[in-house]
This record gives sequence, structure tokens and C-alpha cells, in this order.
Amino acid sequence: MQEETKIHRRQVIGGLGATLAAAAVSPAFASPKKVEVTHHSEGLVDPTTKYPQPPFPSQSQPWPGLVSKMQPRPDHGETSYRGSGRLAGRKALITGGDSGMGRAAAIAYAREGADIVINYFPSEEPDAQDVIALIIAEGRKGIGIPGDIREEAFCQKLVEQSVQALGGLDIIVNNAGRQQTHASILDISTEQFDWTMKTNIYAPFWIIKAALPHLQPGSAIIGTTSEQAYDPSADLYDYAQTKAATTNYIKSLAKQLGPKGIRVNGVAPGPIWTALQVSGGATQEKLVKFGGDTPMGRPGQPAELASIYVQLADNSGSYATGQVYGSSGGKGQP
Repeated sequence: MQEETKIHRRQVIGGLGATLAAAAVSPAFASPKKVEVTHHSEGLVDPTTKYPQPPFPSQSQPWPGLVSKMQPRPDHGETSYRGSGRLAGRKALITGGDSGMGRAAAIAYAREGADIVINYFPSEEPDAQDVIALIIAEGRKGIGIPGDIREEAFCQKLVEQSVQALGGLDIIVNNAGRQQTHASILDISTEQFDWTMKTNIYAPFWIIKAALPHLQPGSAIIGTTSEQAYDPSADLYDYAQTKAATTNYIKSLAKQLGPKGIRVNGVAPGPIWTALQVSGGATQEKLVKFGGDTPMGRPGQPAELASIYVQLADNSGSYATGQVYGSSGGKGQP
């Protein structure tokens, strides 16, 4: 894989000119329908055997990778997540919404009654269209806006188009990010380092700035941080720094926006089975035994974090701000 293509699939880069020229909106709308409240219980489920355990087959995809080609395929809640109207009438923008935690959040939000814009890289259109179809199946608006979040102008355009398409915004999920494994700091070029910083730190800064004038009291901002923020791996030098910064912007911004009635929280995943891992985010040695060192003995699935993103957006969590919710299979903090 060429160095310039070694980037995390959800950082949604490139294609800016063509995207903006075409208004960058995938026409996928549906008339809202009444969200039905359902109650479901599956009884006790052993979490250690609920999902696949390592060893996993060695596999590699050129960036940005597609979830449909992963073995085993990740679970984002496509068939398992059941909503109960917790986010009825809400309007969400989710970056990196085509896969991983962003995809899981989008599916859950739609089933909870929200209309959604997802942001992704243009070549991930097949994955993005799958997500949009799932949103539409719930009778919600589902809009795809591909583009380059390393560009401030695009981040501003993304927010503007999201507001126009949804009629407002009240949930922002900054989920897209870049992660690449490098054995040594000497292997990271300045260009690569800058790429990681702009994707993981600059983009949320630009998006929040653009969105803030549209956010009313009761709105929620959610950042995806990581266990790497407090227990960094040796081979994720640049990525780990950005996740520590994400954790701190969450806590700082929560103090700043709390008096305005806008909550800011974060989700800190541990090892989660996403296309990030097979497109340069992990070595093949780490991939094969991925998640095996957790007390659960396996990696998490994006679907297992979906309810956290819902809780942090839901009005019922109105006293939670400046918090980071961990989900790491019993490994580390918080």
C-alpha cells in the first residue's frame, strides 16, 4: 500500500471539488413515519461468546476498505438494534457514518426516530448507501454528503448543507478519524502526521464552530475518543495524541457550553472490529489476535456501542456533560 493511501477509512478525505460541484448531497429522503415503541428482551446472553473471538483470518484491504469485504463482517446493529422513539424528531450529523461506530450510531439514531446526515469518503459509497437505505427503512431522512474534512471550507459546507437538508441540527457526532500503525516515529512523515492532526483534531474544531450557531439548548455534541487517550500503544504515536486531545476538548467544551444548555460528551472504545483494522490501522500480527487480550477474550463490535451514543444524545441523559463513556471489554479506564 502506498504511503499516501495509508489512512483510516473514516477520515472522509478527497473528492472535494466534484463533491461540492454536485452539491455533495446523495438524494435519499423519506417521509417521516410514527416511531413505534417496542419492548424486547432476549434473556441472559454470555458476552464472551456473543461475537467472534480470535484468531481471525489474516486480511488486508487497500484504504479505505469496505465492511462488506471483512471476515468476519462487523455487526453495526443492522438486524439487532431495536428503537423506542428516544430521539424522535432529532436531527443528527455523523462523520464517518458509513462504517464502524459512526454506522452503528446512524442505524440506532434512525430507529430511535432521528433524521440523519452521514459524511464519508466518496469511494465508500457502497457502504454509505447501505446505511442510508437502513435509515430510510425506518421512515427517516437519510442523506449522504461525501467530502474532505481536512479542509475547513468543506467542513463549513458540510454543516450548511446538513442544516438545509434536515431543517436544523441538534446532534453532532464527530466520529471520523485517521489511524495508521507505525513501528517507529521515524516512519511517520510530516505529511502523514499533519493528515492525522487535521482529520482527528482540526475537523471537529471546524465542524463544531460551524454548527454552534445552529445548536439550541438541549443539543448534544459527541466525540469518539479511544482507550489510546490514556493507554497508548507504541505503534500508534500520532493517533494516540489526537485521542488524548479529543478527550480534553470534550471536557473543556462541556464547561464552556454547559451554561448554554448544550451537552458535550465522548465515547472511548477499546479494540473494536472495524474496517480501520484491515486497512492499515493494525499490523497483521495484531489483527489475527485482535481483542484477545481483553477480559472478554474478543474485540467489541460497533453494535455494542450504539446504545452509548443514543444515551449521550437522549434528553434523559440531561445531567451528563464532560463525561467520557468507556467500552473496552474490561480493559483499562475510564
